[in-house]
Amino acid sequence: MPEIVHTITAAENDAGQRLDRFLTAQLPDMSRSRLQALIGQGCVSSQGAVIDDAACKVKPQQQFTLVIPETVPSYILPQDIALDIIYEDEHLLVINKPAGLTVHPAPGHADNTLVNALLAHCGESLSGIGGVARPGIVHRIDKDTSGLLVVAKHDSAHTHLSAQLAERTLKRTYLAVVWGDLKQKSGSISGNIGRSTSNRQKMVVVKSGGKPATTHYRVVEPFGIASLVECNLETGRTHQIRVHLTHVSHPLVGDQTYGQSTQSRLNATPMKALPAATRQALLSFERQALHAKSLGLIHPATGKSMQFSCDLPSDMLQLIDALRA
Repeated sequence: MPEIVHTITAAENDAGQRLDRFLTAQLPDMSRSRLQALIGQGCVSSQGAVIDDAACKVKPQQQFTLVIPETVPSYILPQDIALDIIYEDEHLLVINKPAGLTVHPAPGHADNTLVNALLAHCGESLSGIGGVARPGIVHRIDKDTSGLLVVAKHDSAHTHLSAQLAERTLKRTYLAVVWGDLKQKSGSISGNIGRSTSNRQKMVVVKSGGKPATTHYRVVEPFGIASLVECNLETGRTHQIRVHLTHVSHPLVGDQTYGQSTQSRLNATPMKALPAATRQALLSFERQALHAKSLGLIHPATGKSMQFSCDLPSDMLQLIDALRA
């Protein structure tokens, strides 16, 4: 189904209602949970500003625009795509996802995703509790981020692992290459994250609203013009590491969404003295330099604490070697 746009205006007697309740009354063919999900995804706006809080109170004569995205087919085709499996048993898999692989189907990415590969690997047993478009997926990482994620093989495992994610006992550590030399070599970045009012695809640190988010960081190796930084997530918001490090003026190298272009940075006077090989390595790195290097969880069946890790991919290793030069 193609994208659908609804424009709805609140009447005087609608004032004070929660946004999700108001929209449910206006659109009886849609469930409240579906509308809450759309609100959380930034699909509702008023006077050009995105509203992602379902509890927001409606004002009289306030006009809302609801954009229902193009739907993803309910049937997902299994595809024989190679998987780098770090661990597997009858309950779960831990995957080392390569950069460039989308986790689950979405508009514009109907196939060739991790889910397509998992359906081919696991068959009918794969958990569907995450929804038809993302069976088995407990958490995700961005298409252009590499590294570890855990997949549930059945509903009970999915419920258990999802609870760990919600309770913040599922531990994730990332390595990032960021622009600049951080003055504080370790610390925490806190700030509520919400959708940009000017671009629904971007997240930003907001002064009000949004969802609480905290990222703990430690500089592993400074390079002068850039730094290798370890990040531990206390929360898991969309694009959290990318948004938080951009907020403190140290965006990720190669980040096409949140960072200034590499070419613009290299045009700055101090950068012109960089060796040609280093300049070329920076220019050719066209994804965010972010890798999910370790994952800690409690096994949903045995209760055993488990730790997994994986090495940096070759493109980030080459970038780091060039920066060391």
